[in-house]
Amino acid sequence: MKVSAEGTNTILNILRKHNVKATFFCTVNFAQNAPEIMEKIISEGHEVASHGVDHFNPKETDFAKSKEILEEITNTRIAGYRQPRMFPVKDEEIKRVGYVYNSSLNPAFIPGRYMNLNTPRTYFKKDGVIQIPASVTPLLRFPLFWLSLHNLPEKAYHMLVRRTLKRDGYFTTYFHPWEFYELKDHPEFKIPFIIKRNSGRKMAERLDNLIEMLEGHRFVTYSEFIESTF
Repeated sequence: MKVSAEGTNTILNILRKHNVKATFFCTVNFAQNAPEIMEKIISEGHEVASHGVDHFNPKETDFAKSKEILEEITNTRIAGYRQPRMFPVKDEEIKRVGYVYNSSLNPAFIPGRYMNLNTPRTYFKKDGVIQIPASVTPLLRFPLFWLSLHNLPEKAYHMLVRRTLKRDGYFTTYFHPWEFYELKDHPEFKIPFIIKRNSGRKMAERLDNLIEMLEGHRFVTYSEFIESTF
């Protein structure tokens, strides 16, 4: 919890510096153990959405349970859901529970559970629920998520983001708070090099540079995006 708390504070500091609002997909486990950070997220104008109950052991009951508990903790409406580790979700449960949007899809060209080449690259509506996939490049569907910013040269990543933004009209990505912790100082975590690479201070610099590169574009939460699009 210390790692995630410290990382979240780093992210909040960067967003505050640029006057940028974001959506924080929080697990119930984090929200219950870091109430002061949850208060800061809300007081600084960010949106809270559900990331399930526990990041490592998602269950079908998490859709409803996490929404209920997070709404009680934050005293706000929880409109969105993102499945931990982007495992498949049951769309009928997302709709039944009352979520407005689902951001659990990564339509990328990556073997394994991220391989979703038959789904739309950009937002779409399914059974009354708005689906907002993580952004991928238009042609090769190269993922532009957190791991790409860790490992690609920054100029290359920025170029791909600009191309995708120009083509799609919007860009969305996501990060984890523990990426902003100095993981290389903790060999006991046994984390692969591609994840530890450019973590901590370097990742904070990369996020800061990304926001600066996108200066002039409007930053919005997921709910604000939906309100302006639908």
